[in-house]
Amino acid sequence: MPAILIHGVPDTHRVWDGVRRYLTRTDVEAWDLPGFGAPRPDGFGSTKEEYVSWLIDRLERIGEPVDLVGHDWGCILTARVASVRPDLVRTWAGGNGPISSEYVWHPLAKIWQDQAAGDRYMEELEPQSFAADLVAGFDVPAELAREMVSRVDGPMKDSILKLYGSAVTMGAEWEPALAQVSAPCLVFWGALDPACQIEFGVKLGAAVRATKVAELDCNHWPLLQRPAEVAAALEAHWGAYAGG
Repeated sequence: MPAILIHGVPDTHRVWDGVRRYLTRTDVEAWDLPGFGAPRPDGFGSTKEEYVSWLIDRLERIGEPVDLVGHDWGCILTARVASVRPDLVRTWAGGNGPISSEYVWHPLAKIWQDQAAGDRYMEELEPQSFAADLVAGFDVPAELAREMVSRVDGPMKDSILKLYGSAVTMGAEWEPALAQVSAPCLVFWGALDPACQIEFGVKLGAAVRATKVAELDCNHWPLLQRPAEVAAALEAHWGAYAGG
């Protein structure tokens, strides 16, 4: 049964490269979501529901429950999969992706959720400035911020706007079903995240009855700031259920 790693916004599978270097298991796959370094299927509208359906379809093809892991939107989407299709998930782990009716979207998310403001933001997006904002606001290492921003192309911009536009009330919609998650869960969270505050990591852990909420001394991207710690937490989590 493989481990499947799902990225968030504005990322691709490459956001997991640092973590994967510290993992000892070899059956690990990091997928690109449609529009994020991968083509979108015909008619794909990039809504949160469509991303969940896409994940379910692809997981069904594996043929056995997987160790599912997500960060940021990857956390939100994979937790939804674990909620509505627990048969596909052996274990779940996620970080820095709030799923709570009490969560207030961060300022940039609110821009992306407004069609006119979001379109204007993406039209005016300047890569060097965006990378500098990621470094200053989220402590993303400068070289990794530049690499991340270099992959923000037209399809990704459009996908981001449509995903966020579909998610204004995501917390209220998806929080109740978290009680249906049956897989053993781990929450890992950059505790210094100004956009997705640690209190929502604690709330998520309680909602899915996580065996552990690992609070890491870093910002929104523990995958980039603390890859060895994330890898160690994941392997300990997987190892605890190796016979399950």
